Amino acid sequence: MKRIAIVCGGDSSEYPVSMRSAEGLYSFIDRNRYETYIVVMRFTDWHVQLEDGVEIPIDRNDFSFTLNGAHKPFDFAYITIHGTPGEDGKLQGYFDLLRIPYSSCGVFAASLTFNKFACNQYLKGFGVRVAESLLLRKGESVSDSYVINQIGLPCFVKPNRGGSSFATTKVKQVSEIQPAIELAFSEVNHEVIVESFMDGIELTCGCYKTKTKSVVFPISEVVPKHEFFDYDAKYNGASDEITPARISDDLTHRVKTLTLAIYDILGAKGIVRVDYIVTEGNRINLLEINATPGMTAASFIPQQVRAAGMEMNQVMEDIIEDQLSERE
Repeated sequence: MKRIAIVCGGDSSEYPVSMRSAEGLYSFIDRNRYETYIVVMRFTDWHVQLEDGVEIPIDRNDFSFTLNGAHKPFDFAYITIHGTPGEDGKLQGYFDLLRIPYSSCGVFAASLTFNKFACNQYLKGFGVRVAESLLLRKGESVSDSYVINQIGLPCFVKPNRGGSSFATTKVKQVSEIQPAIELAFSEVNHEVIVESFMDGIELTCGCYKTKTKSVVFPISEVVPKHEFFDYDAKYNGASDEITPARISDDLTHRVKTLTLAIYDILGAKGIVRVDYIVTEGNRINLLEINATPGMTAASFIPQQVRAAGMEMNQVMEDIIEDQLSERE
């Protein structure tokens, strides 16, 4: 029986979200088929968290632990850290060095998708429509007038490398620009992105590929009850999430086709979720790529899997077996 590590935690504000995703994955992965453990990482503290609450240190030399005198190396890592070091390519490089297969994108694709500005500019070169944006690095300043002239109001200010659940502000007045930039810099982050506001229908579409098939899930429509899809909307029910989305067959086809194209352009692996805004004239605009999407019971991917008439344990098996087969 292959030994699976559900790797969660991380060093960012999204730590609690990751822990909830780990609980979801632990329920989704078939434990009659796989010996499954939750591995929590927080800075230099890496440990296996047993069901009885006991914590056992991870040996980082070979990503293993010792239980009742038995040495237990892992055969596969299912990464569900939202933020560094699991979403930005760092852990992927570690697992590559140890030749341990894992669930998500490789080093390049993970690092690229984690950097919103770089990813959007890269995909823009392939004809993908994206919002106008500015990138600020720590120590740099920008005047209010420059933001208004280049981006306009309203706009979004958020950490460039990380999720959009924390330190993200929808700026509607000039007086809010600098406080929003300061807030975004307060995250464990040295870059801030300022993006133009796009008014339209928000959609999100998940997919994955194996060596034998391509799977695109039903599209979800997001109707936030707040100004935008923030932490409260994502995790505390402050949004309406409609799957499948209330859009035409033609638009559905176009969004799914674009999602698979983006997956291929990035050289992605595992489950990826792509967020869009559809503006006037059914123009599809990329918001961002989620290469390590949430896996809580309320997350989009489990919703979309259910809407597709599929079972999460089968999807997990597809991901795990596809990557295991590459290393054998």
